[in-house]
Amino acid sequence: MNVTDPIADMLTRIRNANSAGKADVSMPSSKVLVEIARVITEEGYVEGYSVEDTEPQKTLHITLKYGARRARIIRGIKRISKSGLRIYSSAEDLPRVLGGLGTAIISTSKGMMCDRDARKAGVGGEVIAYIW
Repeated sequence: MNVTDPIADMLTRIRNANSAGKADVSMPSSKVLVEIARVITEEGYVEGYSVEDTEPQKTLHITLKYGARRARIIRGIKRISKSGLRIYSSAEDLPRVLGGLGTAIISTSKGMMCDRDARKAGVGGEVIAYIW
């Protein structure tokens, strides 16, 4: 199946699996999706991820994380920059999600990173998504 916006598809799959209380979620893999999975894993929103070499293309498996009594760690996830309207931000104007309680995923010239790391590195870029 050909997906028009694979990033939005990934975020929707994570959102739906999280709402349903699933342990993990799978999707077709790409370099960009693996980098997004790496960032949300480093930020502590998911347990981890792995890439399985399957045919016709690789599959990305993300293991979701829950708190005590299956409390959801991910409260919300939202795609910001879409294929029809790209949203860019300079290093000084990077967004703060929920006043710093959430994370913005930024695609920079130095790779995919969270908003805090982008501010430290002094680079701006495309605002991919918010997660809180």
